[in-house]
Amino acid sequence: MKTTTFAGLCIAGAALLAVAACSTSKAGTPPPVATVSAPAPAHVVPDYRLTGTIKDLMDSEVDPSADYLWDSVATIVTRKGVDERRPRTDEQWKEVRRHAITLIEAPNLLMMDGRRVARPGEKADNPGVELGPEDIQEIIDGDRATFVQRAHGLQDAAKKALDAIDKKDADALQNAGEDIDEACEQCHLKYWYPPDAADRLKAGAGSIRKQAS
Repeated sequence: MKTTTFAGLCIAGAALLAVAACSTSKAGTPPPVATVSAPAPAHVVPDYRLTGTIKDLMDSEVDPSADYLWDSVATIVTRKGVDERRPRTDEQWKEVRRHAITLIEAPNLLMMDGRRVARPGEKADNPGVELGPEDIQEIIDGDRATFVQRAHGLQDAAKKALDAIDKKDADALQNAGEDIDEACEQCHLKYWYPPDAADRLKAGAGSIRKQAS
């Protein structure tokens, strides 16, 4: 007959406790939860409403803003003397800055797909000096990459003006105005003026932009 000693019972009990502890630990560990990533939101195409034409934007945003920047720094000679025109007060600098921002952002509107040059049936204001809307539209549609490049050129020039304004540097603003004028001329020579405009400009006709205005 096999005799069970107290020491043997203790060993057996310890073994059972160890097995129970392991079982409890495994049972008490929650299974890994599978995580499901939320689907990326679908790209929403902006519902742009193109109301104005390129001509409208030039008349209402580009031309007035550029003119304001050009006129903000100037030397005016009259019979009464010399007027050195400069922004001087904080409010004057703020107003100049508003027009610089408009001039920087306006090309983004000009470049939007679907933007037409003019309304149907609209004609050139100065036939013979500028191309008709249909001709301009054809040139733009035939090479949009260059049109975008010209628009970016105007933005780059206007950004120089903005930097000068933020520094309240009137001389730098005047220099930026010359860059804006050059950017305008480069665009107009390709899209607005007749084919012989570049030749007439080289011959000393002056700024065709100023003649047309």
